[in-house]
Amino acid sequence: MDIQTFIESCIGQWFSQRSSYQFDTEKAESHKSELTIEWLDTDHSLLVSLCQQHGIDPNQAIGGQTVSWNSSSDYGQKKQTGSTILIVIPDNNTPQTGQIIQSFQSKPSSQGNYSLGEDEALTLILEVGDFSIEERIWFASPNLRLRTSLMKGKNGYNRTAFYSEIRRLPPQEVA
Repeated sequence: MDIQTFIESCIGQWFSQRSSYQFDTEKAESHKSELTIEWLDTDHSLLVSLCQQHGIDPNQAIGGQTVSWNSSSDYGQKKQTGSTILIVIPDNNTPQTGQIIQSFQSKPSSQGNYSLGEDEALTLILEVGDFSIEERIWFASPNLRLRTSLMKGKNGYNRTAFYSEIRRLPPQEVA
């Protein structure tokens, strides 16, 4: 599988369950979310603008995705909504690796790297301020996506999370 096929495989609507653990507060949480992942063409104004902000020729990008979510936690906390943009810029010589740009709502965008392994798992590494975030994404089947996430700060790991995501299939047409 190549990087474009992997990114395109993520497109759709997903039901996501997340279990996370905060190391500093020793707090475990569960969340449920509805995710919508859409393809972002290379000529989209957001993609072009973010590439230019990071000094990257937008024509080097293969595209990207917008991810929107609507989530709630099991403990009665208020619902959260948000969105992020992920842009993929493959290395010309080894397209299984390359750069990513991520923009999270109104926060400054960040730049990182990706690697698509022989096991068809995508690893994303981002530096955001004083934090490093490593996320690993893979498919157990075409409609079951799994993710792990580790956030590391100056004093070690801050948070870890595991996600299981089931693709919402469109309703079948009645004959």
